[in-house]
Amino acid sequence: MAEVNVKLDAHSYIIHIIPDGISQVGELMRKLALGNKVLIVTDENVCSLYAEKLSSGLVAAGFEPAVLAVPPGEGSKSLATANVVFTEAITKRLDRKSAIIALGGGVVGDLAGFVAANYLRGVPFIQVPTTLLAQVDSSVGGKTAVNHELGKNLIGAFYQPHMVVIDPQVLDTLNDRELKAGLAEVVKYGVIADSDFFTFLQDNAAALLARDPAVLTTVIGKCCKLKADIVAQDERESALRMILNFGHTIGHAIEAEGGYSEYNHGEGVAIGMHAAALISQRVGLCEQSHVDTLKKLLNRLDLPLTAPSYHPEKLVSYLVRDKKVLNGKVNWVLMSRIGHVEITHEVTEATIEAVLEQVT
Repeated sequence: MAEVNVKLDAHSYIIHIIPDGISQVGELMRKLALGNKVLIVTDENVCSLYAEKLSSGLVAAGFEPAVLAVPPGEGSKSLATANVVFTEAITKRLDRKSAIIALGGGVVGDLAGFVAANYLRGVPFIQVPTTLLAQVDSSVGGKTAVNHELGKNLIGAFYQPHMVVIDPQVLDTLNDRELKAGLAEVVKYGVIADSDFFTFLQDNAAALLARDPAVLTTVIGKCCKLKADIVAQDERESALRMILNFGHTIGHAIEAEGGYSEYNHGEGVAIGMHAAALISQRVGLCEQSHVDTLKKLLNRLDLPLTAPSYHPEKLVSYLVRDKKVLNGKVNWVLMSRIGHVEITHEVTEATIEAVLEQVT
């Protein structure tokens, strides 16, 4: 068992990385002095795999769990689905000490967290992520949101979980595409904050794709530690935390243009990181060799670098609505070298359009 502490002034919490962790959530929750009633929010795919194991552990620990399964996929990150969850919470008479547990990937985590942040003006929230992407990124740091038809994650709140329980064994049931999607976020951490970690990923790319348990557990712990350190310094993304958006600006645009179905989040981020690296080189921030190094690792992990058939002008329309736009300008996270990035809004439209031509 490994623990990562997320140290925040108002609401610190622990990330537990533990084999068979799903069955132990109840015991860990008993230490938090919560109410007996619990609502587990999951999706229909994860529900059949892990909801019963989670519920049994909760019952054994003295809790009264109810389970709500929503349709899988990005379409459930909506106000309409959030209303379904609100209705379930009201119907089950959850009170202010009742916990909402997110059992699933990033969509479920964002949805359940959004509801927890707003139901009765905030109730306890527990993250039990079941995808690699959620384990290394979206379950940590307290970002919750639903999508709007005009853009991704435009309606949400910063709302920290009371606890995160990561069970690496659940990755055995994750399909290859979703595993690779999580690896895109893993690569991001190496680019933005730790060149030695990036080298580790280069050396262990084959082991990651082969789902080596020891390598995956090491990677999960490292990513959680890197993100926890960043969030502890800048919880609400006023400065440093913005570096976690490397690759996400164009990545989100690609996701949205594809109707959140053609490219998943990790694939969009991979393409977005490639694009950000190209912008970095064009503006003179980094050398071509750094771009090539990133491309090589993304290729080895079988992640996309381009979105063929997409139109640059359509992607630009999403960029101007991105939640990271300030005073009409996009804040770009650009790479100066592997292991270090910088934030700037001084990127010309011509540069953006030229790079979008390269990645579409």
